[in-house]
Amino acid sequence: MEKRDVNQNKPPRRSFLYYYGLIMLVLMLLNIFVFPSVMDKTVEVRYDEFLTSLDAEEIDEVYVTTNNEVMYTLKNDSKGVVHKTGLMPGDNITERLAGTDARYSSEIQTQASPLLDFLLTWIAPFVVLVLIGQIMGRAMMKRMGGSNAMTFGKSNAKIYAESETGKTFADVAGQEEAKEALKEIVDFLHNPQKYTDIGATLPKGALLVGPPGTGKTLLAKAVAGEAHVPFFSISGSEFVEMFVGMGAAKVRDLFKQANEKAPCIVFIDEIDTIGKKRDGNIGGNDEREQTLNQLLTEMDGFDGKKGVVILAATNRPDSLDKALLRPGRFDRRIPVELPDMRGREAILKVSARGVKMDETVDYNEIARATSGASGADLANIVNEAALRAVRLGRRMVSQQDLEESVEIVIAGYQRKDAEVSANEKKIVSYHEIGHALVAAMQSHSAPVHKITIIPRTSGALGYTMQIEEDQRFLMSRDEAFNKIVTLTGGRAAEELIFHSITTGASNDIEQATRIARAMVTRFGMSEQFGMVALETVSNQYLGGDASLACSEHTAMRIDEEVIETVRQAHDKACQILKENEEKLHELAAYLLEKETITGEEFMEILKQENCENSDADAAETVEQDTAEHQE
Repeated sequence: MEKRDVNQNKPPRRSFLYYYGLIMLVLMLLNIFVFPSVMDKTVEVRYDEFLTSLDAEEIDEVYVTTNNEVMYTLKNDSKGVVHKTGLMPGDNITERLAGTDARYSSEIQTQASPLLDFLLTWIAPFVVLVLIGQIMGRAMMKRMGGSNAMTFGKSNAKIYAESETGKTFADVAGQEEAKEALKEIVDFLHNPQKYTDIGATLPKGALLVGPPGTGKTLLAKAVAGEAHVPFFSISGSEFVEMFVGMGAAKVRDLFKQANEKAPCIVFIDEIDTIGKKRDGNIGGNDEREQTLNQLLTEMDGFDGKKGVVILAATNRPDSLDKALLRPGRFDRRIPVELPDMRGREAILKVSARGVKMDETVDYNEIARATSGASGADLANIVNEAALRAVRLGRRMVSQQDLEESVEIVIAGYQRKDAEVSANEKKIVSYHEIGHALVAAMQSHSAPVHKITIIPRTSGALGYTMQIEEDQRFLMSRDEAFNKIVTLTGGRAAEELIFHSITTGASNDIEQATRIARAMVTRFGMSEQFGMVALETVSNQYLGGDASLACSEHTAMRIDEEVIETVRQAHDKACQILKENEEKLHELAAYLLEKETITGEEFMEILKQENCENSDADAAETVEQDTAEHQE
């Protein structure tokens, strides 16, 4: 729905540029229609009058044009009037001027109008200079973040009316805990007397914390839509100005508007832009610190009973100043985490409301295949599926479209024009079957869902997809180790079959090393160090960068244990593949032929061989028992 400013009914203010343009237009019209008539001092006379004035020696200058017209001026004429007459045929003007003191000129200069001279000499340069200064000033103000000099200190917060947010809690899925925490604020705005009777006060602020794409801004808009109150929306970066004090002025103006519109909701997105910790070092960002100080003062100053609620969002809570997080300012910290399996399924259904979906679509299967995806990722998956259905000429989105869109988000689009040699395809086939076979032969491993050797735009020449059957929140040491074993299965298959290694296992090595290091430094799964945290994680919602918190000697021992853990996993993967080498050959040949196989096809071939082996073992056992009985 279109957003409109509540002040749009006010007439627009005329800028200086508008008035300057109007002045220049008036000057141009005067120059075209008025000035020529004022400047024209030419008077037509008869030729005999010219001769009379010439004989009386009253003529000062004479000029003959190419059209045989005689133009002359008089000596005692202070007005500078130019007289014009026609030259008689056969008359020699040079001879007539020979006996007089009149001067023969090549051209007669007409005297300019005093008004025009004043305008061109004084007014026009001044207008041009002021106009250039105004244009340059506007350009500088635009670069500094302001529209013009008159907007310094004004808040850029946008106000949306109740019907224009268009969002309610029904549009938010997968964040039930966050919705429950915010419903109380909505209820307070609707029924404040119920809370004031018991002495409770409305929380002044609520901080929405979570990874990008989890719906923090959507939740804030849903609160405003449910409460039917004005919604102020502004980003933290809009407070940052070039000049010290301008950000603080914007904060004052924002809270002034909020108090006038109370009850209302003020939403500050990316509050970590202005709310970072103040370190007190000389040479810090004075503008940001003054803006933060003003924000703290305003939050202390306004009356919570009026119904002004401050909502803020950030994905870097560890960088915020402690004074901003204390009770009385942001009283509540509401986590907006990545959704679980049920939450992902609900988000997929909400995202598919406006999309024509086939009746056979299984949202639960897609939710299980998208572990770790945010709400924005899931909405993108549904949109990609709809685009794929249109490309293929269908009018409804099928399950296949959704599954392919999941793969697009994970590994990119299929590279149909990629020319992979037969030898490389064979290596990739054994590599991927190595992963799948090792995973299938271990306990505590996720089932194989799909195996493909079709190249993707992410750079992968193939991949093996595993999907957990149930939602998992914890991982045991055996599960973590078996995951490393599965990751090393591809390299182990290359070594076993081709007796050489390639660069195809680079991503597997990175993931295996990361898991092994986390087991030692963060999860306390090390036999050597035990339950000791040797690593600290910062920015957990933005990738979770980790840094060691130990001595150099301890770091060296950590590296040794990580290397040993990965080596043991690699040895285990090699042992599994050696024991099942025949199955490895058969499955790799099948994958090389089909290029893509499902988990069901993979397990069917695997079970057939297991059954044959079991029958052969049983027959051999019966023969041995019979032979022993006969003996």
